[in-house]
Amino acid sequence: MNGAHFLKGVSLAAAATLATPTPAPAADHSACCQVVELRQYVNYPGKRDALIALFESQFIESQEALGIRIIGTFRDLNDPNHFTWMRGFSDMEQRRKALSDFYLDSPVWQAHRNEANATLYDNDDVLLLRPASPGSGVVSGAQGTLVVATIYYFAQEVTPDFIAHFNQALLPVFERHGARVVGRFVSEKSKNTFERLPVRENVNVFVWLASYPTREAYTQYLAHLAQDAAWSGTLFAQLYKGLQRQPETLMLEPTARSPLR
Repeated sequence: MNGAHFLKGVSLAAAATLATPTPAPAADHSACCQVVELRQYVNYPGKRDALIALFESQFIESQEALGIRIIGTFRDLNDPNHFTWMRGFSDMEQRRKALSDFYLDSPVWQAHRNEANATLYDNDDVLLLRPASPGSGVVSGAQGTLVVATIYYFAQEVTPDFIAHFNQALLPVFERHGARVVGRFVSEKSKNTFERLPVRENVNVFVWLASYPTREAYTQYLAHLAQDAAWSGTLFAQLYKGLQRQPETLMLEPTARSPLR
């Protein structure tokens, strides 16, 4: 069921006495994060907010001090038991060292892991990603209340032709109707350098992230997109015909300290 479990920490009563958390400082993550993890956790019912409180009080600064960049932390609006988060690394070797330093040697992790593990049913749904093209890593600056991650699955490794097609044909259509695209990624096919934390190695994905100021703005985006003749005709059909399965859409509400919003 689970790979290496996640975190542990201060009592919830103690966490509640902390000052109201503020968002982590905005930064341009595209230069630093040539390797990105998209992590989807299943919490036991009623435990997601406990994990988020613990994460935001103990596991942002402690990871970033080791060179890990926390990109975003989210509640999945479609599932009250899902906590989704992203972190980045400069390369696979830096990932290995930083994760080793954190999970094997960090006193913060050792002190707090049991409490966090008690909230987790499963933490093995992890996509290891890299920017799809130069400059397509996560870009900060949006101040929305909704981030939508769309995951396209392919039978084979994502091709440069598809990446070019997305950048030249699909992205302009999505942005014209209100999506603020803040990141584009494909599967990183290197061997997992920290095997204590498993990743989904036998998948080929293209992931794009978009920020919206409100949930209503996303609804309007979908309505306007549906009326676009190019999308509802040729572009939609070409895209879906090339996919291995239906796209996966994650409706993500940023937590209080999420840099990506």
